[in-house]
Amino acid sequence: MTAEPHPRLTDVFPDLAAEIITLLREQDESDPLADTVKDLLFYGVCTCKPTCANLLTAPPGSSGCYVVQLERDGDHVVWLSLDSTATKITDIEVLDGRDLGPASRRQSPSV
Repeated sequence: MTAEPHPRLTDVFPDLAAEIITLLREQDESDPLADTVKDLLFYGVCTCKPTCANLLTAPPGSSGCYVVQLERDGDHVVWLSLDSTATKITDIEVLDGRDLGPASRRQSPSV
């Protein structure tokens, strides 16, 4: 039996994952992306630059040019970056300033 090298997004951020599914379903009840959220893995926080706080759900460099903007009450709250086929969520940018806890913070390098 082999363990997956990365935890599932739903295990690390259950509330965020549930909200993404809800917001996708509100935009389109049959959105196929909503069905993929439960299987997304969490690869950590993006390290492309010090201020980037995107949550990676695929290996770095997997994103394509597609973005799904999710809104609550007319405000953008989450952006989902998609792969080049627009069928897989590769990273998640949370825009509403909520604190997602320690798993969403970049680890400081050891001195």
